[in-house]
Amino acid sequence: MQALISFVTTAFWGLVLLSALVFVHEGGHYLAARAFGVRVTEYFLGLPCRWRLSFVSKRNGTRFGLTPLLLGGYAMICGMDPATSEYAAAVLGLVHRRGSCTVGELAEELGITEDEALDACIQLAEWGSVAPVYDPEQGEYEGGSRYATTYAAVPRDAHGATLLDGRHFDRASATVQGEPWDPPMSDEEFLAAERSRTYMGKGFFPRAVMLVAGIFVNLLSGFVLIMCIYSLVGIDVAQNVNVIGGIEAGSVAEEVGIAPGDTVYSVDGTETETWEDIVNAIARAREDGEPFEVVFGHEGEREQVEVALDPDEALGVSVSYERVRLNPIDSARLSWSYIAETARGIAQLFNPAQTLQMLDSSTSVVGISVMSAQAAAAGPTTFLTLAALISFSLGLMNLLPIPPLDGGKLLIEIIQAITRREVPLKAQTIISYVGVALFIALFVYVLRNDIIRFII
Repeated sequence: MQALISFVTTAFWGLVLLSALVFVHEGGHYLAARAFGVRVTEYFLGLPCRWRLSFVSKRNGTRFGLTPLLLGGYAMICGMDPATSEYAAAVLGLVHRRGSCTVGELAEELGITEDEALDACIQLAEWGSVAPVYDPEQGEYEGGSRYATTYAAVPRDAHGATLLDGRHFDRASATVQGEPWDPPMSDEEFLAAERSRTYMGKGFFPRAVMLVAGIFVNLLSGFVLIMCIYSLVGIDVAQNVNVIGGIEAGSVAEEVGIAPGDTVYSVDGTETETWEDIVNAIARAREDGEPFEVVFGHEGEREQVEVALDPDEALGVSVSYERVRLNPIDSARLSWSYIAETARGIAQLFNPAQTLQMLDSSTSVVGISVMSAQAAAAGPTTFLTLAALISFSLGLMNLLPIPPLDGGKLLIEIIQAITRREVPLKAQTIISYVGVALFIALFVYVLRNDIIRFII
């Protein structure tokens, strides 16, 4: 039973920490997308799931919520999928003129297959341009594994804006979902207007900012956490004084009566005025393997005891600490040093001589869960410090130029901006598959190390 409780506690803190950091990361993408007028249909804590608690914002139409799969979070930004349907314009116009259509009706009216009609509907629904209408009797549910077979016109104002367009949406002149709306433009112009409100419809700079926004927010949140912890709460700094900070239970020091707060005056006849003096004196005194004397102050009186240590045995004393609050400038410098150190560590992955060493010292969700549980037990300061350090790692790891990470997507955007032509969808797909395969292999390798390190 105790083992089960320990496992649940460890998993809980790991999931809490990782989900919170991924949610913050996705929040950066969400905020950047909204700032550039890009539609965001969903922003959730947890992975996509049929069962969820959510509400739709009356301000911008985004659905916010929580799912039971607390393994991260996601922001569904419209137009992230580069795939496009050649029938999207015709389907978009027909659905709005009729108010709603089934996939079969669209296929029959446009002279295309139902699969082609469904592909167009899926793309338009992902853009927030049409609304899927789910039929539970057909096994269709929001967040389920089956696509809807009926799609309706979304509420639009006189200019064609939707609730997802935020402040540009005029509620007074808006239709309701499923109400026919005759576009005052051609189907191609209608589709172009819709595309302009998606990720794919923006230029290089907005797209690049949206990609790095999650990374920036991870670094910023970690930076602020470190600053707050070290400036407001403070950090424990080891004191180079001859005062005992702690005693290990069952140690030789405890047996001879040394207690926390005692002052050590000498070891084996050598005066000790600092902690460094104590460490050096003990090291010299035990060289010949003979017992040695320790003089210490206990409850206002000096005491002298004889200490005998086995070759592999420690005295069992630890240094004393003092809580020190740093000024904001020093805290900022320390935060930056953590970011720089994390970046240097990740850069070692590209050094063949250091790659395996870096992977062996890396950790997976198992290791993070164990460290999170230990940090939570040590107190909120330790837990938040760990959260900041992992936030730095999460942000910088996402900067690696490997799809499907943000850095990999950014690399593709840079290539397209330089060559002024889109990287073929097939090439992007192959690169993404290779990237996913690489990360699965790395995950399995690091997970294996964590299982050996923490479980076996």
